[in-house]
Amino acid sequence: MGKDSRAFDYSLDYAELDLREHPELYRVGRGEQGVLKVQPYKDEILPHWRFKDPEAAAASSRRITELFRAYLEAEDFVGADMARKFLQMGYTRARRYANHPGGKKYRGPVPEDQKGRSGAHGREERPRGPEDPVKAEAARIFKAAWDAAEADERYAGMKRRHRELHG
Repeated sequence: MGKDSRAFDYSLDYAELDLREHPELYRVGRGEQGVLKVQPYKDEILPHWRFKDPEAAAASSRRITELFRAYLEAEDFVGADMARKFLQMGYTRARRYANHPGGKKYRGPVPEDQKGRSGAHGREERPRGPEDPVKAEAARIFKAAWDAAEADERYAGMKRRHRELHG
């Protein structure tokens, strides 16, 4: 079976590639794939991404939502999708810290050949601790912003068009 044209393409040299200049190379992929790779968006959005407490999460999700809207206004689907991914990542990371003290979900080190990839990689999951209510509230804030981005009709239309044109 061939490579899924909708899967995020990890073979590209993202350190050298400007996807604002080459949006045709961007693949949405699943979930947060590529969120810390795709330039110039990573450098534009990452400085605003914070989830340590509800205040930081609220300010961060507001700023990232502003960027999301600005990318939509500029007809920049890749930027909008990257902002959406950062909102999603705010939720997932805050939830991880809410569920696992110190954000450590798995026991043991990540195998050297798996560094930079998500997943357990054969490691045992740590038991959940008591929920951290501060991180849980930060997650709730990001979840609301992420849901709003996903529900945005303009975003949905741009995503559909991007997939029709570029896979």
